[in-house]
Amino acid sequence: MTLNEMLEQKNITKYRLWKESGVPQATISDICTGKTRIEKCSAETIYRIAKVLDVPMESLIAPAVRVMDEERRRPSFEIFKSNICHRVKDMGDIPFVIDLLQSNQIRKLYEKKWYPEALYLLAMLDYLSRENHIPICKNYNDIRAAKLQQLVYPSSVVIMCRALHSDAPKEDCIRMAIPEFLRFNIVESEVRNVC
Repeated sequence: MTLNEMLEQKNITKYRLWKESGVPQATISDICTGKTRIEKCSAETIYRIAKVLDVPMESLIAPAVRVMDEERRRPSFEIFKSNICHRVKDMGDIPFVIDLLQSNQIRKLYEKKWYPEALYLLAMLDYLSRENHIPICKNYNDIRAAKLQQLVYPSSVVIMCRALHSDAPKEDCIRMAIPEFLRFNIVESEVRNVC
């Protein structure tokens, strides 16, 4: 919830917040308009605002922290995929599957709304289960019904398409995609050959 929403919910004006908190009017205005990000404010400013609103300090900065986590996470999906492939290679299929199921990382990522990562892990679990003739774990059937809104290609394929001014590499990649990944709109054709 943004500061504006909290003010509205508590029926407190910016003027009253300024007067009761002692935080400069310009600072409150800048936070409300988005000119200043609240997570960049001093702890004292956040404390004073939270005290007047009668909310924990964390509730003021939590939305901004979630947005920062989301922004930080996006470019690292390729690294995440690479790390998972390396873990499978280093651990071996069966130990990786056991570790993944024991950690419940799929559910944890899904609940954090880190859908690409959660679905990638679930696809890897299903793929390794098929490859090793292991029954599919039914704990994630509800998540199996989900899929990403758009196809997610490896960054190398996207770069190649831009360089060639053609979608042919994407089409080739889809033809070679592993079905367990493609089901979630993740185009992945190679999880074994990692350096």
